[in-house]
Amino acid sequence: MTQEVTIPEITAKEQLQPDLERAVDAVEEALKQAKKAGASAAECAISHSRGLSVSTRLAEVETVEFNQDGSLGITVYRRHKDGSQSKGSASTSDLSPAAIRATVEKADAIARWTEADPAAGLADKELMAFGYSDPELFYPAPQSPEHATQVALACEQAMLNADERIINSDGAHYSSHCGFRVYGNSHEFLGHYMSSRQSLSCMPIAKQGDVMERDYAYTIARDPQRLLAPEAVALEAVANTVARLGARSVPTCTVPVIFHRDLAHHLFGQFAGAISGGNLYRKSTFLLDHLGKQVFPSWLSIQEEPLLAGGLATTPFDHEGVRTEARDIVNDGVVSTYLLTSYAARKLGMQSTGHAGGIHNWFIRADAAHTATGLDALCKQMGTGLLVTELMGQGVNLVTGDYSRGAAGFWVENGEIQFPVTEVTVAGNLRDMFANIVAIGDDVDPRHGVLSGSVLVSAMKVAGQ
Repeated sequence: MTQEVTIPEITAKEQLQPDLERAVDAVEEALKQAKKAGASAAECAISHSRGLSVSTRLAEVETVEFNQDGSLGITVYRRHKDGSQSKGSASTSDLSPAAIRATVEKADAIARWTEADPAAGLADKELMAFGYSDPELFYPAPQSPEHATQVALACEQAMLNADERIINSDGAHYSSHCGFRVYGNSHEFLGHYMSSRQSLSCMPIAKQGDVMERDYAYTIARDPQRLLAPEAVALEAVANTVARLGARSVPTCTVPVIFHRDLAHHLFGQFAGAISGGNLYRKSTFLLDHLGKQVFPSWLSIQEEPLLAGGLATTPFDHEGVRTEARDIVNDGVVSTYLLTSYAARKLGMQSTGHAGGIHNWFIRADAAHTATGLDALCKQMGTGLLVTELMGQGVNLVTGDYSRGAAGFWVENGEIQFPVTEVTVAGNLRDMFANIVAIGDDVDPRHGVLSGSVLVSAMKVAGQ
């Protein structure tokens, strides 16, 4: 006999509050046990997520998944006579006092046998986010299978009805998740916040003659009111897919390249990796010793806004409890800061910048003279070249800056799209690519932690036929 499972909807903060309170108690208990074991310092975190996902295909529900994930991770430090510390880490999904005690004991045992490291330890106490404000990242949203199914089916049906060339579907997918993060350490810092996230996507398959193509579209937001309507997602996916029909390669050439707004975050993500502390202290980045040096054109700046309301990368403190704050990453083309955890900062003789766990809402800014009004204007400015809408492969070497990735997109002549392109490679060096950005569109993509419009680079090698 099959037992019916009731899936609780989480549509208000109050419904998550009991789980959050248990998590806070568990973190406090773990820190207490670490102190009792004689640790010189300790830090503990719990990330909890729950929600559901529904996938449909050809008007049928394929999967309905409910998930609830969460675990406690504890790191224990032991100080040596020379002031250096060794550390041990362990985790558990069981938040009972006995399980927490056993997990702390395991972490402590590891710390006793681990080699001491002068750079190991908590972030400095004065950097902790004491008195932080709730970032307000939780927005009520339905989490019922019925609602999720209705949205996914509506999206897919609109997709199938939009164009006669759409002959099949790889499905539609809707998900709604919420959760919280709790972090505490022996500096007596304890912080927590709730968050939510909803998304909808679909992938049509188009056919013309003997040629078939697939593409997709999606929408994602913390606030369900900011999601695109299912019909809008469907129409975007259909337009993307149909536009790929008849794609061909082009002769090898060196031409200007536009990275579509969907890909701009990848480009600036390479920059983030190149100025991250781990790569810097290992001397494995082409931007070693570039603090205060010109990397981008003087008209380009990057600002970080970690407290942006509803931002997908918003957080009041990083994974070490360090407070986050608005800062210039790049000012007038010059690198203003590295991205440092406390460990990387000590290795470099610097101070943590609050980037344990990643970056926090980057805004790519251009002055008026170098901002194009939409993608069409950027194509007109380019004249002849390649508009890249898809990247494939992992051909990026951050040590040298060499960049080579498979690509697809559209060939542009006289500022107008001529035909879709496939089976080409775009290649260059990130140092040159960054320096030779000539304009950025105002078609900012809000679906990422890097908010940028499409990016025009003056010249790259396009390897094709």
